[in-house]
Amino acid sequence: MRAVCNSELLDLWEKGSAAHPLDQGLFALGLAFPEISPDELADWSLGRRNRGLFELYRSWFGTVLHGWTSCTSCGEKLELEVDVRTLTAHDAPDESSAEKVVADKGSFRLPTSRDLAQVVHEESFQIAAIRLLERCRISGGDTPPWSEQMVEEVGEKMAHADPLAETQLALRCPTCGHEWTATLDVTRFIWAEIEAYVRRIFWEIHTFASAYGWTEAEVLSLSGARRALYLEMVQG
Repeated sequence: MRAVCNSELLDLWEKGSAAHPLDQGLFALGLAFPEISPDELADWSLGRRNRGLFELYRSWFGTVLHGWTSCTSCGEKLELEVDVRTLTAHDAPDESSAEKVVADKGSFRLPTSRDLAQVVHEESFQIAAIRLLERCRISGGDTPPWSEQMVEEVGEKMAHADPLAETQLALRCPTCGHEWTATLDVTRFIWAEIEAYVRRIFWEIHTFASAYGWTEAEVLSLSGARRALYLEMVQG
């Protein structure tokens, strides 16, 4: 995991601002792990990808994910604080030696970002799930007529084999006592932090350009401590 500078974060934001969240996550991983090719990152299992994103978040923004959600019963707005260290207790599967997921209808490899990109635009969740399983099916003869029970069975086995592929949070509303689970989308948290950070940097660039006539490159060349002191003097 490498540290990144402000200019790289600005470039990352510009590259991914209008992209699909799947691509945003891969763009961020590409910046954090430049020694790994984009094609290889796209073929990481979802659990391995999410572990990389959690490590990225911890390296760039700290150990605590901050966010908001709403109670699904009363609509009360709830603040979330999640320690990313507790989310990575499970080991991601070793891509070179991970066992195949075996079910009644054949063997399956673990899904990747590339697989999700092929099914994400399906209108029906059930159809998307079936298409995903068909892409990941590596043995078993003719394609079976998928039933809801079959899809659920293979999905549960995949989740067991790759526990970081999807992170579920158990939530409870302090107002009405309602309890529910929600899926944590780490890419969404990362991109929200990038968006907020980039906006602060652009505001600083605008402030210094207005006060001193400095260019973007000149502002970004300053350390954070120097920019903070200059901002204090400008605002004072």
